[in-house]
Amino acid sequence: MDYINNTPVASFIFIFTIVTSIYAFNDNSLFGKFVLSPYNVSRRHKVYTLITSGFIHADWMHLIFNMLTFFSFGFALESMIGSVNFAILYFVSLVASDLPTVFRHKNDLWYNSLGASGAVSAVIFSFILFQPFSKMYIMPIPFGIWALAFGPLYLIYCAYASKQSRDNINHDAHLYGALSGMILTVLLMPGVIPFFIKQVMSKIG
Repeated sequence: MDYINNTPVASFIFIFTIVTSIYAFNDNSLFGKFVLSPYNVSRRHKVYTLITSGFIHADWMHLIFNMLTFFSFGFALESMIGSVNFAILYFVSLVASDLPTVFRHKNDLWYNSLGASGAVSAVIFSFILFQPFSKMYIMPIPFGIWALAFGPLYLIYCAYASKQSRDNINHDAHLYGALSGMILTVLLMPGVIPFFIKQVMSKIG
């Protein structure tokens, strides 16, 4: 109950995403209604899927990875920036991270996209602005990496993976979600930039 009372938006996103994803695994009709089709959206059909596609996933591994990451950063971030700001950050980034994909694949009838990756990336990079020297642990690396160092490496990987993609995962959503998260955080919380700089300068000594 503490999570629901203190971080209601993150709690709703976490629970609803898990429930709808599992349901969609066994219901092709829901999957078809929720999945993002750039071809349709660019023609102003099923525009709502810019949101709903973030609540379903391709398989169990896709769901578990995104929700573990969201759990690690989302609840902490909402407690730092407030529920309203967190909701704006998450849902605006969810849409913004998919718009480049819609434009890129607007004439591809058979291309579909799904998953919360763009919004989750936004949460990660927003968190980085507040806690640049928190440790991030990535399997199989046996030691923590500063968030400040992890951020650029993550962006480089996403840009590379987007060009080399053969796995049907929308890597563009990771990249643009991360950028959206940082931009929105600065707009919503202007004081985060001097706070970020102060932490960096303090660490440098």
